[in-house]
Amino acid sequence: MANVTDVRDPILLERIEITSTPPPADPAPLGLAAFALTTFLLSAKNAHWTHGTDAWLGYAFAYGGLAQLLAGMWEFRNRNVFGATAFSSYGAFWIGLGLYAEVVVPGDKATAAQIANDEAWIILAFLLFNTYMLLWSAFVNKAVFAVFLTLEVTEVFLVIANFQVSTDWAKAGGIAGVVTAAAAWYASSAGIINGLTGRVLSPVGKPLFSVAAPPAATK
Repeated sequence: MANVTDVRDPILLERIEITSTPPPADPAPLGLAAFALTTFLLSAKNAHWTHGTDAWLGYAFAYGGLAQLLAGMWEFRNRNVFGATAFSSYGAFWIGLGLYAEVVVPGDKATAAQIANDEAWIILAFLLFNTYMLLWSAFVNKAVFAVFLTLEVTEVFLVIANFQVSTDWAKAGGIAGVVTAAAAWYASSAGIINGLTGRVLSPVGKPLFSVAAPPAATK
């Protein structure tokens, strides 16, 4: 009689079949909150409501920059190309603006007029980006559309303010920026409470436009 060795392989004895993975947490409320707070701080300064130093600068790196950039990266995991593009781009915007203020300006010893011209071109470039993101936000919901609409107005005012070196236009841009921050905070808050409760306690509105589902394939 042959000697049969009973080899028990735990991998063979226990088969684990993964049928699904739990969905990741929604990073959008974080990205919106990070954008809102940093926008609020800079806008309050532009509106001449504050009398301190550049409080927005540190948060441009840490919160509006890093936290928002991370939210954008996590949106890739959610397969949300709109959120990934928006949060990653504006996170990088705040980091870039902070680096410009801390590294480029002191190194070049630029005049106030040169700095204003630089900032006008920077904001103009993001105004172009924001314009098509505003159009496509109409396919998300009304709350997100309001964020991009008010941001569009803010950037228009700030582009004019910097090209003309106008205090009045800068104040207008600051006030519009505070409205933008409020809209972003609302959208962030709605995302949190609606996600927590599984109900729509803070309405965000339906998309202004909807995409029809592709026709079913026929055999």
